[in-house]
Amino acid sequence: MDEIAAAPGRAAAERPFFAIGLVLLAVMLFSGMDAMSKLLVVDYDPFEVVWGRYVVITAILAPLVLRRPRHLKSLRLGLQLARGIGMLGAALFFIAGLARLPIADATAIGFASPLLVTALSIPLLGERVGPRRWTAVAAGFVGVLVVIRPGSGAIGWAALLPLASATCWALSLVVTRRMRHDDGALTMLFYSTVIGVVLASAALPLVWRTPDVRAWAMLAAMGVLSVAGQYLLIVALTRSAASLVAPFSYSQIVWSTLMGILVFGTVPTGATWLGAGIVIASGVYIAHRERIKARRAWRSPAYP
Repeated sequence: MDEIAAAPGRAAAERPFFAIGLVLLAVMLFSGMDAMSKLLVVDYDPFEVVWGRYVVITAILAPLVLRRPRHLKSLRLGLQLARGIGMLGAALFFIAGLARLPIADATAIGFASPLLVTALSIPLLGERVGPRRWTAVAAGFVGVLVVIRPGSGAIGWAALLPLASATCWALSLVVTRRMRHDDGALTMLFYSTVIGVVLASAALPLVWRTPDVRAWAMLAAMGVLSVAGQYLLIVALTRSAASLVAPFSYSQIVWSTLMGILVFGTVPTGATWLGAGIVIASGVYIAHRERIKARRAWRSPAYP
């Protein structure tokens, strides 16, 4: 981690397929973390679950930051604050949704974030998104609707919680992309963690319930998975456009489905598998379009 920590702060070369691989791995880790969150939120308030996770992350990051004090310096403090608030909001809303929805349904609703990222990347990042990529992202969103099946128990006021989480997450991804040449991955992780701890601690006295040994163990595991997943995602966003890598977070539906089977005994329906197939196919198609675009650029006389 030490060797990579400073890399995202430099103008790293675009490596879209490497970035896609990192996103796929990151969302697998996030799925494991979500399963633990759903188990914990039965007995503990979402604020306390998020607070405990951030405390563990702080303990992991503190030695790294103290060894390299330069990571305490940020060139974009305003954006760091916005990113930290967005990450905290995404976690809180999603965990609150997990308390009321099956994990696969909450995950599927949260998949609105790639579509939001694509829309936000145009005015906020100045990225260009072609009609084929728009079509692929839209197809992925249709797949999400197939998974959640409008009219089922997943649709209701509780569905607004993972949707709010998706909005916060999308904003965080866009902000991360904007800071890719200014602050390194470790700096981003440190600031988002500190902001999360401070804000969550403010609400802690109202919801506190002393965790038992099992809860602390799960919070520790969640902190490790969160650090690893966020770091992979940050590196991915420094190596490729947000509008390209974001749709690959759709693959999380597969891991969430497996978690539902193994941990909660929830057997997915045929509609769930159909929807998952659609969203994965949309991501594969986007990767295919990126490969064609790269080949055309290589063959162009203007290509260096």
